[in-house]
Amino acid sequence: MQSGVKTLSAGGGASLCCLLLLWLIYSHLLREGQLAVGTCEIVMLNRDSSVPRRTIARQTARCACRRGQIAGTTRARPACVEARIVRSRQWCEMAPCLEGEVCSLLFNRSGWTCTRGSGRIKTVTVIYNT
Repeated sequence: MQSGVKTLSAGGGASLCCLLLLWLIYSHLLREGQLAVGTCEIVMLNRDSSVPRRTIARQTARCACRRGQIAGTTRARPACVEARIVRSRQWCEMAPCLEGEVCSLLFNRSGWTCTRGSGRIKTVTVIYNT
């Protein structure tokens, strides 16, 4: 009976050791440039303030989206959004503006504007990188 208990505890220890090793490998991969599923990061951000009262910002994001999702913008931050929103260019459906701002599509659906009650307007146009 005791030999069976020793065998069982040895097998449990080996399983625990294996799980710990897998977790260490997984966490190492995440640190080495891998994004967790459903997350995004900004990899490049350029700002041009050479024109008075106007700032032009260009940003590139890298996302690890789930199936059926694509990189987009939610609350003025990179996020994974439903791919159908991007395909149909219904940009305001992904809630790209900050709280208190109103989203409006540009006339040719190339982007959107976010307008605050104070009159401040942000215009965003989408550029596809292939």
